[in-house]
Amino acid sequence: MADIAVFGANGTIGSRIVEEALRRSHRVTAVVRDPATITRTGDRLTVATGDVLDPASVAEAAKGKDVLVSAVGGGDGAGHRALIEPSARALVEGLRRLGADAPRLIMVGGAGSLRTPGGTQVWDAPGIPAPVLEIMHSHGDALAFLRGVGDVRWTSLSPAALIEPGERTGAYRTGLDDLVADAAGESRISAEDYAVALLDEIERPAHIGERFTVGY
Repeated sequence: MADIAVFGANGTIGSRIVEEALRRSHRVTAVVRDPATITRTGDRLTVATGDVLDPASVAEAAKGKDVLVSAVGGGDGAGHRALIEPSARALVEGLRRLGADAPRLIMVGGAGSLRTPGGTQVWDAPGIPAPVLEIMHSHGDALAFLRGVGDVRWTSLSPAALIEPGERTGAYRTGLDDLVADAAGESRISAEDYAVALLDEIERPAHIGERFTVGY
């Protein structure tokens, strides 16, 4: 049983990570700005107030935990720019303050920087709206920062090109920097199966210090 803290626990992906962790009998602390947004209850669930942009708040949330998960999102493109890469820096600084007792960090990443079969990156495709590109590049900037961090155990998990609420099948395929797509060329994953993959990584670490991705 792991003790897991989740920033952004009230979001589409974060809430499913919490549910999957509780399903597997882990202890979970849901860290949010407004505790009233968490309606789920349970003996193994604790709700805490925290700010992912404040290293002191990060250190407090992470203290005594086995894993710290960041599933925060910033709404539109400008919101992501103001949150995703800055939060990566605050998360790392907060964990550094805990020294050798710091838990492992897993960040929910983006698909934009993944390579396509044609050798380009997802964000190079024509016709992507500017706000979506902003979101993609905010995750890319966070990943670039993490790749320069050697003193914190981090992992970034990029979803498929399309992630949305759906069915929990428990089935998925993984890759590293290449987009995972099916035989028809579609790259997708349900938020539920993304959470399955993330919890599998918590239970059986295989990607410490690197990014990996998941899709059907």
